[in-house]
Amino acid sequence: MISGGGTGGHIFPAIAIANAVREREASTQFLFVGAEGKMEMEKVPAAGFAIEGLPIRGFQRGSFMANIGLPLRIVRSMLKARKLVRTFKPDVAVGVGGYASGPLLAAAQRMAVPTLIQEQNSFPGKTNVYLAKRVDRICVAYAGMDKYFPKEKLLLTGNPVRQEVVRLSGKRPRGLEYFKLQDGKPILFVTGGSLGARGVNRGIEAALPLFKEAGLQVIWQTGKPFLEQAQAAVDSHGYTDCKVMQFVDRMDYAYAVADLVVARAGAISVSELSLVQKPAILVPLPTAAEDHQTHNARTLTDQGAAVLVRDDDAVAELGKTVVGLITDKPAMDKLQRAIAALGTNNSAEVIAAEVIRLARRPSTMPSAGKPVTPCSNE
Repeated sequence: MISGGGTGGHIFPAIAIANAVREREASTQFLFVGAEGKMEMEKVPAAGFAIEGLPIRGFQRGSFMANIGLPLRIVRSMLKARKLVRTFKPDVAVGVGGYASGPLLAAAQRMAVPTLIQEQNSFPGKTNVYLAKRVDRICVAYAGMDKYFPKEKLLLTGNPVRQEVVRLSGKRPRGLEYFKLQDGKPILFVTGGSLGARGVNRGIEAALPLFKEAGLQVIWQTGKPFLEQAQAAVDSHGYTDCKVMQFVDRMDYAYAVADLVVARAGAISVSELSLVQKPAILVPLPTAAEDHQTHNARTLTDQGAAVLVRDDDAVAELGKTVVGLITDKPAMDKLQRAIAALGTNNSAEVIAAEVIRLARRPSTMPSAGKPVTPCSNE
């Protein structure tokens, strides 16, 4: 069983781990557990895996009325999680973060199922800190996590990423054609994640005249809420070298052509940037839980592997920072060398090996067939 989700930063590592397990053990049956109404309920079946949803959701800050039903949701989620574990009878349960992982992993632990959690960030979420007390193994992406977790349970693995996204060899010509860009002119790729990023978008909008004057080509992933405003701004400047897109389906092509990337500092974005070895300006999401994105960004900036611009400063500073950096080849080369040293390329395989090791441990659960329909492409 694999539980977690809410964002692509949790879902895609979970799918990567499942695929790596299946490559080693083709007969494995999988059941994902997510939160009802969240994107994992769509993305996981699309990847070929069965999923069940829990009615869990997070605490809504600043809204008392929105939280009235939260205790009941938690209780219902815990009861359903126990039923799923009892029915599916997993050999191992894996948590990747997100609302659903708490009830599911807690239920598995109470039923003596071996458990593993994968913490993507340099500052852990509260759910994983709580689960760590009884979990068997903790796979982490950053060194020094013994500040938060029992040292004897830690395994430094890096973050699993979508291999098709970070394999760039030979893709630059196809990427230039795909985005209708020219070779020989600097290319900036701006991504705020699957839902967009308001602070980043506002900073890029303010910088359009500066980018056009500097001769930059731009791939601007805006997310749905900002798409019309971004396109209108680009059109008003007659900026034909700025390609506005709600969502970039071919991230590999975007990385392949980019000279510089502007991104949030989510754990998976940071891991992808390290593997594709691209100079980056990181704009952490200020409302991220426990401000973990700033912690992620600092792990790179402290080693000279990225540049940080605060979200509040994006309108005033982001454009100047982009142009100043992308026209400074020695600075770009220095960033590229530093970030390349931080990439971990086989994270999913290392985690999968640990999952399989735990699954082969003797279990006290009754041994019976698993009635849940296995993934469709087994």
